[in-house]
Amino acid sequence: MIVTIWRHGEAGSAPSDRQRALTDRGTDDVAFGCHRFHDICVERALPAPGRILHSSWARTTQTADILASAFTHALRAPCEALIPGSDVAHVDRDLSDVFTGEAPPEHLVLVSHQPLVTHLVDHLLGERGRVPSLSPGGLVALRLDAPAAGCAELLFWALPPSYEAHV
Repeated sequence: MIVTIWRHGEAGSAPSDRQRALTDRGTDDVAFGCHRFHDICVERALPAPGRILHSSWARTTQTADILASAFTHALRAPCEALIPGSDVAHVDRDLSDVFTGEAPPEHLVLVSHQPLVTHLVDHLLGERGRVPSLSPGGLVALRLDAPAAGCAELLFWALPPSYEAHV
């Protein structure tokens, strides 16, 4: 399965952290990132996302909405394992459910927050710092053999504003 870990786009301020919405720049970056991500997937013969799981907080929900509009066949759903303060063990359990569930997607996108996105990438790759810390809107694509530590292969990572693919 391909798993792409995507950090939400740039967010503004709000009365509570959970309500912080994307800025115009955050919206534009993620929209452009979707376009570039699509092109990179086509160039590398990777399947388009079939499912998008995201934190229920405003900025990740908005980021997932942009992704869902770019990949119209992808099913989108909130996932409490992706909220701030969660840990990789919680995400691993949810990934296991996706892996063993009925009709698992070929390509899953997880939209979450820092520091969870970086911890998750490091955990799945089995080494720290192989990929730079994801700035808002950044993404990492992995080939995942099993939802466990060290069971992923790095495909590429990309950051705004250019979203050039790096390995």
